[in-house]
This record gives sequence, C-alpha cells and structure tokens, in this order.
Amino acid sequence: MHIILGLIAIAGAAYVWAVRIRNAADIAGELTDVASDVLSAARRFGFRRGRNQHPVDALEDSTVAIAGAGIAFLELGGLPSKEQHQALVIAVRKHLNLQAEDAEEAIVLGRWLMTQSDGPAPGFTRLVRRLRKLDALGGFEPLLQVLGDTGKACAPLSEEQREAIDEVSTVFGVR
Repeated sequence: MHIILGLIAIAGAAYVWAVRIRNAADIAGELTDVASDVLSAARRFGFRRGRNQHPVDALEDSTVAIAGAGIAFLELGGLPSKEQHQALVIAVRKHLNLQAEDAEEAIVLGRWLMTQSDGPAPGFTRLVRRLRKLDALGGFEPLLQVLGDTGKACAPLSEEQREAIDEVSTVFGVR
C-alpha cells in the first residue's frame, strides 16, 4: 500500500514540475515578445544606448521623451485602464503628429525608459529633464497638451500627478 502511495506522490510531483516548466516557457516567450517590441521601437526612433550611460540620457528624440513622460504620468495614478492608455495614444498622435503605430511604439519605448529609471516618479522626472535638454523651447507645449488630454482621462488627478505637473513647470522654468 505504501508503495502505491509513494508512486502516486512521485507522479503528482512530476505533474506539478511539468506544469511549472511549461508556464516558465510561456513567460519566457512573452518576455521575448516584449523585448522585440522594445527593440523595434528603438530602431524606429534611432535609439542607441551608449556605454556607461543611462538609457534616458542616450535619448535623442523628443517625441519619445514626451510619450515616456505621458505613460509615467499615467502610472503615477496607479495602473492605467485601457481607456486611459487609449487616451494617451490619441493625445500623442494628435499633439506630436504621429501615425497610430508610431505613437504606440513611442509609448512602448518611453515605458521601457521609465522602467529603466526605477518607476514612474523618477522616470517622469528624468524624461522631463531630458526633454528640456533636447528641446527646451518646442517641447514644453506639446508635453503639457499630452499631459492635459491624458489627465482628463484620469480625472480626478492623484496627488502624485498634480506634483508631476508642477514639476514640469519647475524644470522648464515656468511659474
């Protein structure tokens, strides 16, 4: 009797490990897909990361900085809903004159840059400062327009999102 119970336990353990291995393979496949999305977005916008350089500091395209700041702004209020994300895509398309696919890829690359900055709050700060260095005169207005349209979808704004808008004014020297 105890031999049969031992065989059942071994079969159960083998099944559990097989399921875990299959799930790990699925997750690895999803991560590969995400990585390929980021790589294709990086190629499209000509992003090249330098050695010993933070990815945001290597950014040379203000549209990606604005899109990244937009997604960071959204995530400051918590995990964005599908409608909020769609509002960001529409705002990026409208105010940066991008096609739908380009807007999506700018947001994908911007989100990756945000995660490389350890989250939405530091990512937002870093991206806004980089935008100021890239395009001090022309970047302020489109950024505020994107944040304004995105903020309407998030209404009411969280305290972190209100602080982020104040931070934009501070970084660009507007008060």
